[in-house]
Amino acid sequence: MKRDQLKELGLSEEQIKAVMDLNGEDINKTKSNNAEMVKESESLKAQLAERDKDITTLKKNAKNSDELSNQLAELQSKYKQNKANLTEELGKVKLNSAIDQVLTKNHVRNNTAFKSLMDLSNVKLKDDGTLDNFDDQFNHVKEQAPYLIDEGKSQSYEPNSGKPATTDETQEMINVFKGGAK
Repeated sequence: MKRDQLKELGLSEEQIKAVMDLNGEDINKTKSNNAEMVKESESLKAQLAERDKDITTLKKNAKNSDELSNQLAELQSKYKQNKANLTEELGKVKLNSAIDQVLTKNHVRNNTAFKSLMDLSNVKLKDDGTLDNFDDQFNHVKEQAPYLIDEGKSQSYEPNSGKPATTDETQEMINVFKGGAK
């Protein structure tokens, strides 16, 4: 979807911005979901390859039942540990993805810089996809570093706090040279 296409449909600039913001949120959500799936797929492929290798080794080494039982017990504990590690890593990916989505939705200019100022040790991802203990951290960093948030406001330069100069600088200089300073 391009801005020109929306202009051709007769939408105003405000409407186009709103549509593009919604579209951007959808794209970011899809990207993060895709990243999660790719990470999970890679981990599962690596785990499957490791298991195939272990089964081949087990077939070669199957000399007696005691050795086989010991190897089977070792492999089972190894697979439990791999599954726990994978689950933990996937949880971290989902948490980071959810945090990035919330930061993007709140118009944070640089997610990495913003997250580096946050204490994410207490932030947890709930089952419903919301973040627990996140709002306090977000508001604290927002107060500390407001420049990282795009508020959408244009700031114009207004010298002298927006008030016109009370005296003419040129006239003041002339007065000084004449010997009378005001």
